[in-house]
Amino acid sequence: MKAKKTAAVIFIFFLLLFIAYKPYEQSLYADTLLKQIFMLYGFFINNTLLMIHEGGHGVCYILSCPQFLTAANGTIFQLLFPYLLGFISKKQGNIFGYYIGLFFLGFSMQYTSWYISTAHEGLYLDASKSFLGIDGYHDFNYILSALGLINLDWLISGIVKAVGYIIMFYSCFKMVIMGWVEGGK
Repeated sequence: MKAKKTAAVIFIFFLLLFIAYKPYEQSLYADTLLKQIFMLYGFFINNTLLMIHEGGHGVCYILSCPQFLTAANGTIFQLLFPYLLGFISKKQGNIFGYYIGLFFLGFSMQYTSWYISTAHEGLYLDASKSFLGIDGYHDFNYILSALGLINLDWLISGIVKAVGYIIMFYSCFKMVIMGWVEGGK
């Protein structure tokens, strides 16, 4: 029970810092110790999701998928991975672990939202905005252009961001319920 309470507090704290600092909208310069710790933690999680994202593209390179699926598969993997970890936890009877997986799904959606919001800037993502630090092919420019939705990148991004926050808040709420109200069941 103590572990669930501690974890719930940590995730709520992370969520509040995430809202305050929005690392995808700021430079990596951290002027306070708290922001430095948060940015380091966010860096670790973000790069883990980046590897999963790029692995999704890699699967399509190996299987010779159509270009649309190749572009989409990075994000599909990036969103499915945390959800599947949570789902597997739930199947094994670890409901708290399920909410941790959902939380990271919401976190991943925040970065996906930012990526979508830059789709109108062109088919190539500038190195300064690329997670890889080099100019790269912009998945969402291609996807939204192919669907005729490139002019709605701001709206799609906003919806994804809102859903991501809802998932993160919901997960934290359920962790609090499990830690305090249900007595750690």
